[in-house]
Amino acid sequence: MSEERIEKTKSTLEATDHIPAEKKAELLGALSRIKPGIAQVSQTHSEHARSIAKLVEASTQEATRKEKRPERLKKLLQELKESAGKFEASHPELVSSVTEFSTVLSALGI
Repeated sequence: MSEERIEKTKSTLEATDHIPAEKKAELLGALSRIKPGIAQVSQTHSEHARSIAKLVEASTQEATRKEKRPERLKKLLQELKESAGKFEASHPELVSSVTEFSTVLSALGI
């Protein structure tokens, strides 16, 4: 399920035409690094992995909307960072990728 959400998020990003190409490339790069981190977390914490994937998807959908809702995006990104942050000691690469992804999405949502 988590992998499906990540693939759906990737498709959403690729199909969005109002994001500058360089930002889209940054997001897709970070997303490609998030995917294996979620796979690792899912081996021991499947519910948390699903939650992170769901928040990645939801925050992407919010940030790529043409009608911006900055407060909603801010809330989703905070939840995403907190959820991934629980694995900082065991999966620092995932946390780093989520932080990178969140930072770029946050800039789009303004």
